Amino acid sequence: MTRPDALSSRQEATLATIRDWIAETVESPSVRQIAETVESPSVRQIGGRVGLSTTSSVAYQLGRLEARGLISRTGHRWHSCRLST
Repeated sequence: MTRPDALSSRQEATLATIRDWIAETVESPSVRQIAETVESPSVRQIGGRVGLSTTSSVAYQLGRLEARGLISRTGHRWHSCRLST
């Protein structure tokens, strides 16, 4: 049984994918660069890396991470999500 505050394996994989994407996109990222210039991967790109076949399942995982305060987004689209600091 998992603790209520523990991330599921899919949530961990989704969060790691976003972190890895940022690390691959920005050579030496500063917090300001990440916040202002780096777009997160698309829902389909996340799904491909995590192994989720539907965009709705990826969106669900992103929604759970947003509800926990681990990511945020500036607009309605998930492409605008950022890691929370």
